[in-house]
Amino acid sequence: MFFSLILKVLKVLNIVFSRGIFLRNSLLVQYLHSNMQKVILLFTTSILCFSASSKELEMWISSFQDQVYYEKMAKLYNDEAKTKLKLKIKAYGFREMPDKLGVALRSGEGIPDLVQLDETFFGVFLNGPNPFLDLTKLAEKSGLLKKLHPRRLEVFTYQDKLLGLPQSLSAMMLYYRKDLFEEFGIKPKDLKTWEDFRLVGEKLMDEHAQRFLALDGTLFDVFLRQKGSDLFSKDGTFLPDEDVAVEILTEFAEMSQAQITVMPDRGSIFDPVFFSGDLETGEVLCVAGADWYGLDLFQQFAPGMEGLWGMMPLPAWIDDTGKLGPRTATFAGQGLMICESSKNKKKAWSFVEFVMKNKESNAERFLQGNSFPAFLPSWKDQRLLKDHEYFEQSMGQLLVELADEIPPVVVDPRRPQAIFLMQENYFGSVMFGALTPREAIDQYKEAMKQSWGRN
Repeated sequence: MFFSLILKVLKVLNIVFSRGIFLRNSLLVQYLHSNMQKVILLFTTSILCFSASSKELEMWISSFQDQVYYEKMAKLYNDEAKTKLKLKIKAYGFREMPDKLGVALRSGEGIPDLVQLDETFFGVFLNGPNPFLDLTKLAEKSGLLKKLHPRRLEVFTYQDKLLGLPQSLSAMMLYYRKDLFEEFGIKPKDLKTWEDFRLVGEKLMDEHAQRFLALDGTLFDVFLRQKGSDLFSKDGTFLPDEDVAVEILTEFAEMSQAQITVMPDRGSIFDPVFFSGDLETGEVLCVAGADWYGLDLFQQFAPGMEGLWGMMPLPAWIDDTGKLGPRTATFAGQGLMICESSKNKKKAWSFVEFVMKNKESNAERFLQGNSFPAFLPSWKDQRLLKDHEYFEQSMGQLLVELADEIPPVVVDPRRPQAIFLMQENYFGSVMFGALTPREAIDQYKEAMKQSWGRN
């Protein structure tokens, strides 16, 4: 409307000058009159340039691998929407991007229009004024509230506001060496519970001196939810089921002492050296990971092991009713958020909605080795369900089978710190015997209390 008004004013000026309403002896008037077409062209060009620049969106992502994906999605969006959106993408490291976003939000300068943020860092931005646009009504109107997996929507919801849209299912499974399972006579169907797993692991060590599972502290959160608990209760209590937390640490510490499980040399199952070392040398037969762990990290860091790894549900625990508990839980996974300060919210939402709902965008996310989508209609796409080339098995079918078993996550601003504290300070100490499970939980709770002033 503003631009059309400017053009109308210019046309009126042209009429005024052409009819001699202003004095003809004015040098400025004479110049403008003789060059009016050039003036109109100059103004029009400036307006068009300004209009084009207003369509530019700045997006920050926390994965260098995703840059190619989003560049491709911007082109697909422009082709299908018949528009000329310019998407300026800045790719940062997994932990680097949240740090830079925090600095931008505190300073109020350089804030992007939209961000891709991992759910493990989401809580960092909830302790204060909300920096993200509430997408609840937009998602409801577009149908996304019913078409995205409800457990993944919960991960980006806080105080009844949907602040991000999940891009991945992020369901955990057990990756295992198919060739070595066959060599040692192990059948995946015999590993229904963690007790089954322990018994098979004992036999492996006794008969073959073979370690079974690699793990690190990121799995503590997963194990808690598999056992029906969580890091936080809905009323904000940290470790609401302390006894369950101690039981989990005790169970895996015992397996660690028996060398059934092992911590990687550098403490992380996400370290590239872990793939080229422990996994490629057959030091362990299994590792737990989400869909993106297999699609991204396995293919990136262990390309030479194609065809050797299979996938199965996580072993579970028997619940209080005697039934087998959930054989999965979620961990990490990216979401898309629009910054509240963006001046291009409508355009940002249009792009986000396209990426979340478009058939090709969901398929490409899986096919390019990113993650399995949380968009339920995409699960009918045969490209997501056929055997995966690397695993020679259908990841999609296994994830669809496990999807209804995913336990909920309680979102809390303290959750990121709780995850990283356990990973870096306590889990390894328990596994190596430096702390007892009870000592670790007591220190864990005290560290959280000192940081936040409450339990």
